[in-house]
Amino acid sequence: MFIQIIQGKCRDADRLHQLSDEWRETLGPTAEGWLGGTYGVTDDNEFVGVVRFESKEAAARNSARPEQGAWWQKMQECFEGDVTFHDCDNASLFLQGGADDAGFVQVIQGRLTDPERFRRFMEQPMDTLHEARPEIIGGTIAIDDDGYFTETVAFRSESEAREGERREMPSDMQQQFAEEMSQVQDLRYLDLHHPWFATAMRGGSAQA
Repeated sequence: MFIQIIQGKCRDADRLHQLSDEWRETLGPTAEGWLGGTYGVTDDNEFVGVVRFESKEAAARNSARPEQGAWWQKMQECFEGDVTFHDCDNASLFLQGGADDAGFVQVIQGRLTDPERFRRFMEQPMDTLHEARPEIIGGTIAIDDDGYFTETVAFRSESEAREGERREMPSDMQQQFAEEMSQVQDLRYLDLHHPWFATAMRGGSAQA
């Protein structure tokens, strides 16, 4: 799976949301290899879009479509300053991967000194995490070629997420988590209080 992360300071969040919905309805059905996306705006107006494709090649073909370029021109007008992109071939889902009815999404970003070690850690069975933090639906993890990672964690509600944060995890899990986070530089947490989602329809059913 390939994930592209799009970020920038937005000047018109309502218009941006409208254009995102417009893409899902008009361009999404004909975007080859598009799987879905998670989107939101933080309290300080930073937009985050985490868009999933079957492959990097499929994403590139979508970007080359004239109608995609025309749509993006309108989208750019919603931003103040530059928009950044992180293209991640190294991407995967964990637990259920997320849900389109999630009420809260936390985005975690940072730079890894050992991306391969972090990837192996995230590919472990998540049974213990699910037992310790049942309020976590699932999420995505994406690492770009420079070792910059973006993780999304989906929850049913923010209140459940905050309650879960206060619970103490098993000691061995705490130790593993602390070891992995020790290699992260420039760590950021971005809270999407009102996320929205898009999922591709394949053969009459949603495809994550």
